[in-house]
Amino acid sequence: MLSRNLPRAAVRASRPLCEALPRSFTKLPTRPCVSPLTHQQQLGRRHRSTIGTIFKENTKRNPIIFPFAVGCVAVVATFAIIYVPWYYKNVIVAPYHNFPEPVAKKLRRAIYYSRGSNLDLREANKYFRQALAAATELGMDPFSPEILGVKYAISNLFEQQGNFPLACDVLEIMRVDCQRWVREFGDKHRLDGDRSRVLKVLVQLDVKLGELYMSKYMNQPEDAEKRLVEAVETALSEKLRREKDGVKEGEGDWLNEQELGGALESLGSCYEMNNNHYLATPLFLQALTLCPPKSCHAVVLMNNISSSLAQSTPPPVSPSSTTTTSPSHFPTTPAPDRATLLTQATQWAQKAIALAADIAPPNRDEECDLGCAVATHNLAEFLEMQGRFKEARLKYEEARSVAKAIGFQEGVERAGEGVKRVGGKM
Repeated sequence: MLSRNLPRAAVRASRPLCEALPRSFTKLPTRPCVSPLTHQQQLGRRHRSTIGTIFKENTKRNPIIFPFAVGCVAVVATFAIIYVPWYYKNVIVAPYHNFPEPVAKKLRRAIYYSRGSNLDLREANKYFRQALAAATELGMDPFSPEILGVKYAISNLFEQQGNFPLACDVLEIMRVDCQRWVREFGDKHRLDGDRSRVLKVLVQLDVKLGELYMSKYMNQPEDAEKRLVEAVETALSEKLRREKDGVKEGEGDWLNEQELGGALESLGSCYEMNNNHYLATPLFLQALTLCPPKSCHAVVLMNNISSSLAQSTPPPVSPSSTTTTSPSHFPTTPAPDRATLLTQATQWAQKAIALAADIAPPNRDEECDLGCAVATHNLAEFLEMQGRFKEARLKYEEARSVAKAIGFQEGVERAGEGVKRVGGKM
């Protein structure tokens, strides 16, 4: 076999690699370091993109309806955000802020069952009484305005549901309790205003009881007269005491003129209903002096005075009272005759019509219109009483037209009856 030695590669002398490379390098452009998006960020970007796309697509598809619907949703949402806190603060919390929370909780339930479609007399009464029991346990004053208001709400609930006897029973219990408190503790609380406040509540209870007893549902005129006489006597005696002794600091306010006039008017209406017109007339006159002169209620009072005068039949004066000369007796005058009473009644009816015509909006209300119609009808009746049938017929026709213009159906019917009645006498 042939063998051949391979030539040995010659070793070349060379420079190190670092020396062989060039000294300067071309730098690559750098990029900012961007951290990779998280999964939530990717979803958020995708979600925003989806909402924007959907909004644009729906806007193009429904350029009017879709933006309008979005606007409505925004308005409703804004309203809910504003209204819900307001409702909670002013309707749920504010009316009961004077009550401890255990009492307020029961009262909210009671009010819930006292209104609308949720009305349940038994449940409302139960929660009202539970509220009173909780107030007693917590030491609330049973004669405070809050507790008296709760009791009055119970009576009002019975009245609204037509249970007038129970409504009167609640008010009678309140009246007796207030009388006892004034008698036993009134002098001790004269200077902190509590006596005046409870005494004022007592007058208001008497007036309310009188009105309920006068109603056709109770029909208890004697009890009505007792309560209303008591109200007027209490109101006037306290008024006279203050005028005589003066109002001491801290006593508090008493009945204003309109409240006092209302009590007098209620008693006058009671006397009128019982055909004691000669007793009703001075009460209506006194109430008129306490009423604002340029008001529609003054028209009503003038009508009441006119009607009472026309129907007055004062009791005969005994001969002994006219002949007495004792200085301890007041001088007596003979009662006016029928013609004089009718003349005075006519004058008051004419005053009522003139006052009603002189009152313009916004002070004018339905009392003026109704008072004008009634006064015109009364004038027709006065003419009929005097035998002036032709004039009475014209006045009845005028009263019918006035009543028809204001929608007073009862006045239209009664005026029509008057026209027929007078026509048969002519």
